Amino acid sequence: MAVTMPDADSAARTVTVLGSTGSVGRNTLDLIARSSGEYAVEALTANTNCALLAEQALRFRPKLAVIADKARYSELKTGLSGTGIRVEAGRDALVEAAGRPAEWVMAAIVGAAGLEPTLAAARRGAIVALANKECLVSAGTLLMEEIESGGGTLLPVDSEHNAIFQVFDFDRRDTVERVILTASGGPFRTLDPEVMAHVTPAQAVAHPTWKMGAKISVDSATMMNKGLELIEAHHIFQLPEDGIEVLIHPQSVVHSLVAYVDGSVLAQLGMPDMRTPIAYALGWPSRMRTPAARLDLAELGQLTFERPDANRFPALRLARAALKQGGGAPAVLNAANEVAVEGFLGGLLGFLRIAEIVERVLDAMVGRDVNSLEDVLAVDREARGIAREYVGRGHADAGDDVRRIPPGRRLG
Repeated sequence: MAVTMPDADSAARTVTVLGSTGSVGRNTLDLIARSSGEYAVEALTANTNCALLAEQALRFRPKLAVIADKARYSELKTGLSGTGIRVEAGRDALVEAAGRPAEWVMAAIVGAAGLEPTLAAARRGAIVALANKECLVSAGTLLMEEIESGGGTLLPVDSEHNAIFQVFDFDRRDTVERVILTASGGPFRTLDPEVMAHVTPAQAVAHPTWKMGAKISVDSATMMNKGLELIEAHHIFQLPEDGIEVLIHPQSVVHSLVAYVDGSVLAQLGMPDMRTPIAYALGWPSRMRTPAARLDLAELGQLTFERPDANRFPALRLARAALKQGGGAPAVLNAANEVAVEGFLGGLLGFLRIAEIVERVLDAMVGRDVNSLEDVLAVDREARGIAREYVGRGHADAGDDVRRIPPGRRLG
């Protein structure tokens, strides 16, 4: 599909896509390509996928293309030689890309690497479309302060938070009783815990509804993704922990709900396609057309809901505990989970040990405060180090006897 780039004096919205080669980034550019002339790309960044970044840059002609992996700088430079597109590499270049004068920034860099660039975009008052969970989980207070002081706007891209955003009455917050995050329940929603102890990475990443990367698919299987989203919702909507409910909804059609004091419950529905929430953020405050399939409720026939099983999904309890504890606890939760999931995907530990390791690291790092980005990064590093020690013990620490963590039990 050819892309018509806008004239320099057009009223096109200028956009930067941080993490353009990931799923969210690719879908964002797909929507931009379908809206010729309405958007001008300021900068594109990627972690290691140099070939795809070069292809995207040749197509969308940003002013700047950044590859995070410095070892791939020459490859990207060669691929874009003669185009007039500036090429840079490394962490500082990612921050520079976020700081360039684009009105709208898609923050889709995965993991803690997305923290500093996202904060840079927020600091200058950009409209930040946030698809990076770590920014709000690990540094939610800092990010929201930067958004407020910079005069910017935060638009959540996660389908759940985006759904809430669409039906949340920000002008009358006192009328909101609670928000309800929906979850598919992942591939192990009805699996016996004894069987869950022996599931493989291939089974864990086979999500029944959404097409996602390996890490977030495992988070869906443990329901840690919903725990992280609970913390995000706390920051975005300024609600207490007990004002955020989680319900399992296997059809993934009701993306989330807002309950009001008069008994009304408003929901946003749609087919499971990430282009819908991305388009809402990209077009905001207007709406833009997408190629997403249209919802046919009669064909669907039924929508079902159930409460999550606390025994099967201890990650939800851990996330609530981290949110209540505050300080650096959410950053610890996130970092330990990333390391544990990596260990599981690498075959170093069993599926149920992911939550066990997260709880052990939380216990080891009680009382850490975070008042700056440096504090967040320091807590993140320490938590990862402790988690790696547990992962390094692997099966030697628990053998094949991988235990469930009952609700309320603390690990010593």
